[in-house]
Amino acid sequence: MKKQIRNLFILDVLVAGLVLFVACKHRSAKPEVEATDEHGQTLMSAVHVADPRAAVQLTKGFYDVEQNAWRWTMKQFSVVLRAPEGASKNGATLQMKFSVPNPVIDKLKAITLSVSVNGQALPAETYTRPGEYILKRDVPREVFHGEAVNVDFALDKAMPPSGADLRELGIVVNTVGLEPK
Repeated sequence: MKKQIRNLFILDVLVAGLVLFVACKHRSAKPEVEATDEHGQTLMSAVHVADPRAAVQLTKGFYDVEQNAWRWTMKQFSVVLRAPEGASKNGATLQMKFSVPNPVIDKLKAITLSVSVNGQALPAETYTRPGEYILKRDVPREVFHGEAVNVDFALDKAMPPSGADLRELGIVVNTVGLEPK
């Protein structure tokens, strides 16, 4: 009898999950870049990925917050940032604080991180050692056409899903931001 109740419970959970999956709408197109989100909240020039207010600016390729401090990324990930004051005249500096975990280097040996801002490619960098890093790139003034910009990141490879973790794992990000020059 207990086994039948357990099986019915598992079946109910699976059906509920299927209903939620079907009911969810996935957006495949990139969102329009605006200075505010759909709730009227002002976009920030720099975001800490664990800040709940920043979630709307993490537009692609970020997993849930871990240890109240960081997020794993997928192979490709994106963020929308407010352009800093004067960026259309002076440009800005993109800065991202992140880590390349030991398992990534152990498995992949090296990863190359590419970045583009509003479609303008910036210099890529290859990482061959685990550790904490700060990526800094000058962003030319010509990239800034409005109050916000799309920043797209791409890794040349990522760890595939394995075992109990069904996620594609890239790097661990803490903060992403644009600073005025």
